[in-house]
Amino acid sequence: MKVSVKVPATTANLGPGFDCLGLALPLYNTITIEETVLPGTGVEINVIVNENVTDEFSLEHVPMDENSIIYKAVELLYNSIGQTPSELRITIHSEIPIARGLGSSASVIVGGLIAANELLGRPADEAALLSIATEVEGHPDNVTPAIVGGLTLASSEEDGSIVYRKLNWPQEWMLTLCVPEYELPTEISRSVLPKEVPLEDAIFNAQRMGMFVEAVNTHDAELMKLALKDKLHQPYRMKLVPGLEKIMENLKHEDNVLGCVLSGAGPAILIVSLKNNIDRMRSIVKETWDDLNIKAQMYTFPVETQGAHVVSHSD
Repeated sequence: MKVSVKVPATTANLGPGFDCLGLALPLYNTITIEETVLPGTGVEINVIVNENVTDEFSLEHVPMDENSIIYKAVELLYNSIGQTPSELRITIHSEIPIARGLGSSASVIVGGLIAANELLGRPADEAALLSIATEVEGHPDNVTPAIVGGLTLASSEEDGSIVYRKLNWPQEWMLTLCVPEYELPTEISRSVLPKEVPLEDAIFNAQRMGMFVEAVNTHDAELMKLALKDKLHQPYRMKLVPGLEKIMENLKHEDNVLGCVLSGAGPAILIVSLKNNIDRMRSIVKETWDDLNIKAQMYTFPVETQGAHVVSHSD
């Protein structure tokens, strides 16, 4: 039996929503799991890279054995129903840039889980899949929109369950994703964050989160300009993304721009804007990074409303 699952990239945090807000993007990984009939072969993991999108170093991040995050996720699912994985061939068609803050690891975890769940006859419901995926990934902000699509607000509860709600992203708000050529591993981006933050900074982010939800629900562009700000993680990560401070400052003066945020842990950045003057925004980013000899790919697209889904299933 063979199952393929297509999973969208995701962007997390979106400014104030540290570790709880996530948004699905129309870039994809496709995960295929096949039961092999050769006894004793164990797990085989292959990665097929789209060279147009993913750099040559991406393979270094994907262990090809039982230490892979995708195998750990699959193993947890099997164990949850009292089984162990049989001989499996796992193939990752990678189109999501790795170590850029685009949820590449979450997509692999989610794709592996859903494919394995299909092979097993769907013993796990959405709640179980969310819980297992978060256990492997560490946070629900990327795995939730990867599974359900769209904009999500998610919380990991003490019992391991995930509580989430989908919010309807305004269609008139476009996303421009700017992905620099260099990588920034999440563990490095996490390492610069303080163990404690000032109370006034926590209050600032609580205010902005409230503004964010209200701005999305009411399509209030002016409120969104205030909401897409943060004091919990972006100020500390700014030094890891050359040119980001200048880009943010220059974009402030563009009327159609609602805000610019780090995508997840970075170094990719996400610009939220109205549908006009996209070329102007891109040129501001390009000029700043050109001065620093940083090459980048840029995409402008709407939100991906569909989450991970099976694209082929054969016996």
